[in-house]
Amino acid sequence: RQRHLPLQIERKIISSGDKDKDLGLDFEEFSKYLKDHEKKLRLTFKSLDKNNDGRIDHMEVRQSLADLGMDINQEEAKKILQSIDVDGTMTVDWNEWKAHFLFNPATNLQEIIRYWKHSTVLDIGDSLTIPDEFTEEEKTTGIWWKQLSAGAMAGAVSRTGTAPLDRMKVFMQVHSTKSNKISLVGGFKQMLKEGGAASLWRGNGINVLKIAPETAIKFMAYEQYKKLLSSDRGKVRTHERFIAGSLAGATAQTAIYPMEVMKTRLTLRKTGQYTGMFDCAKKILQKEGVKAFYKGYLPNILGIIPYAGIDLAVYESLKNAWLANYAKDSANPGILVLLGCGTMSSTCGQLTSYPLALIRTRMQAAASIEGAEQMSMNRMVKKIVEKEGFFGLYRGILPNFMKVIPAVSISYVVYEYMRSGLGIQK
Repeated sequence: RQRHLPLQIERKIISSGDKDKDLGLDFEEFSKYLKDHEKKLRLTFKSLDKNNDGRIDHMEVRQSLADLGMDINQEEAKKILQSIDVDGTMTVDWNEWKAHFLFNPATNLQEIIRYWKHSTVLDIGDSLTIPDEFTEEEKTTGIWWKQLSAGAMAGAVSRTGTAPLDRMKVFMQVHSTKSNKISLVGGFKQMLKEGGAASLWRGNGINVLKIAPETAIKFMAYEQYKKLLSSDRGKVRTHERFIAGSLAGATAQTAIYPMEVMKTRLTLRKTGQYTGMFDCAKKILQKEGVKAFYKGYLPNILGIIPYAGIDLAVYESLKNAWLANYAKDSANPGILVLLGCGTMSSTCGQLTSYPLALIRTRMQAAASIEGAEQMSMNRMVKKIVEKEGFFGLYRGILPNFMKVIPAVSISYVVYEYMRSGLGIQK
């Protein structure tokens, strides 16, 4: 029976087996590819077959995914099995496993289930998500740092691409009130008039610069917190992962928070106010002292819990709904569904934590605005609600949501290019 493979899979098989780089596979290369691939598949099969009976059942699928920090229910595990099971026994033997994956370049369990891991590659400008999960194999082979580098690069390009909308959001958060309404078009006209086209990217340099230290600190802290919190050695349950992720986010934010304050000040600066990042830091230090670098710290830390929690919960619900209603022949949802789930969950996370983000930005900016009163978090919330009503806490949400889809698209495309550039198997 003839079997047609998707073009990208054919290319992948050729690239992984083509030793003499002649862009084709001769019989010897093809045989070697099949032997190597079968060996890897055999190892994966054995790691899944917990009771060594030569068959994989849905409980073993659930157990293996749980070991990787992914909780799925019985129905979802059965759906995954059904997409591989040929004889309808609801178990998968070695021959079925081999037949399903022999012409699929996925070589290990991590790759096979990678498409259901909630990946933080979708950079929408907020760094409050729970860090990515890496397996022991990924840590020992060094894939983890390549993944993090690809993610950081994707974030840098995506933030630069959407910087004008981000500056508009900060502008509206700080300056827009009932009496001084700033429209999207009016705001951009004002910026262009004041500083020309380049001014739309003010504050982007430091916004990109803080990705690397934040990603590194968050990743290292996450690994440590998981060790501290996990009750059962090596197995991390969902709630432990969530707590560890939130604590890692708080740790990273604490370490790089002065850069957050500088980002807000540089974004809002007038032409000629600061010559650059160091000048900005020096002037803040001279005028306001060290304390100024932690203004708005409390609402920022408080924003992590609702953001990360809702982001994770919505993603899990959307994923389960897709598996329950649309997973017929395969448990692979395809990239559009994944991007959709990721975008919607991040947007819901942002919606809940947005008022805290607005308060944080106003507190960071207060000292640099002439005549602005320095207020505590509670007092500022009360004042905004009294003067402008509840929706006063959502100023700037329009440009914020406008940048979500371009930011997700750019970061995904750059991430995939970086992955292939760094030689990470898809």
